[in-house]
Amino acid sequence: MAKPTERDYSHRSLFEKLGVKAQARAALVGRHDEAFVAGLDAVLETPASPSMRARYDMIFLRVDGPRDLARIAGAARRLQPAGALWVFHPKGRGANPGDAAVRAAGLAAGLVDNKICAYTGSHTATRFVIPLARR
Repeated sequence: MAKPTERDYSHRSLFEKLGVKAQARAALVGRHDEAFVAGLDAVLETPASPSMRARYDMIFLRVDGPRDLARIAGAARRLQPAGALWVFHPKGRGANPGDAAVRAAGLAAGLVDNKICAYTGSHTATRFVIPLARR
């Protein structure tokens, strides 16, 4: 049987890869690059909230150290049932926290991870969602 061809996503923008839709209600948690915030706000009809005071379709959480993992549980409580929590975290050998710690924090918050996307040279993005059985 022939091996299926891989999909080529290189032509898609970061915001397309993250699944950002213009009408989405979004929030930002942590320290984000100004270029990312400006690009996100350019796609959204309503700018992303710098704080979590409601429920959101998309939450973008930046993790730069192990202490930031605690924010995942709080963000999970602010997700709409079909929402997505994107965690931007260090990548590569020696990353702290590493992929396993980020995944464990998401699972402990009652979420499941279902997608990974390149973010920057130093960070990757992992998408967490509420499991279908709990929506």
